[in-house]
Amino acid sequence: MGKTFCPPAALLEFIERQGKFIIAGHDEPDADCIGSQLALASLLKRLGKDTLLRSAGPFRKPEVQPYKELFLDKVTETDRSGAALIIVDCQGPHRTGSIYQALAGLPLAIIDHHKHSEDAGSESAACAYIEAQAASATILVFSLFKAFGVELSADEARLLFLGLCTDSGFFRHIDRNGEETFRVAAELIGAGASPKETFAEINGGKTLASRLLLGTVLERTESYFDGKLLLTTEELAETEKYGIENRDSDTLYQLLMSVDGVEAAAVIRQHTDRECAMGLRSRNSVDVAKIAAVYGGGGHKNAAGAYVKGRIVELKSSVIGEFEKILTYTAS
Repeated sequence: MGKTFCPPAALLEFIERQGKFIIAGHDEPDADCIGSQLALASLLKRLGKDTLLRSAGPFRKPEVQPYKELFLDKVTETDRSGAALIIVDCQGPHRTGSIYQALAGLPLAIIDHHKHSEDAGSESAACAYIEAQAASATILVFSLFKAFGVELSADEARLLFLGLCTDSGFFRHIDRNGEETFRVAAELIGAGASPKETFAEINGGKTLASRLLLGTVLERTESYFDGKLLLTTEELAETEKYGIENRDSDTLYQLLMSVDGVEAAAVIRQHTDRECAMGLRSRNSVDVAKIAAVYGGGGHKNAAGAYVKGRIVELKSSVIGEFEKILTYTAS
């Protein structure tokens, strides 16, 4: 039987006793982060609270770009005055990017569904609502609506459903004991969310440049450990040529993981001259969150990532070595 998520009393009390909130999430936000922030802000406003939405950005993913203008990337002393902080979809203030220092010292609550959050941010928080079994952070925000007895509007349902669909790979990543995910999805649809419109929002409107970049990255894919690991890279020059907005990571991971015999996929991108972004996906036999943690990142068993100082050529051999520890062991 799937778990029904219920926010801790400490979080409900934290919200009840504060009158003003800064709501932040991780840098380079995805739709789960943005959907959680926006829906939570709407809930708090309906409870009579003042809310400030903050994000360091950048809003690179096409599905979050329409919401960019609703967020500011600065936190002033006026913003901080009398405010408490709620951070969603990440482990704590250190994941908020350029606004990190400006958030320091505020009363803090964390709402997150990543496996390693307990080790990273909850010690500094007044309360932490962390459920690694939840498919998305928006599911946890949804449970707050239920706890406060607030009926969802259609816009709130749409935002929560968007986050749920992106983080679950439109339910591809839901395994056994995932009944609660579908119960929540049904309620969100009943409140006004549209699966058809959400799918189009996430997957529609692709450019020719996005397909050309996808083909370039796929063409250099390499196979390791008898086909159990597929690894590919994206050079900085390619990002500059085609544009970050034309990156289609979800489709890339889908194509890599659909290859027969594949247990894991790694994509390493030269994010800047001195830093790489690494994305990892897996099936059940590999916990990529553990590999991401080696590089200071995190995520879920089947989907994780990290930002790592260095260049592709240096990181590539290191990542292959980490997978070798797992894939050669599971093969023996």
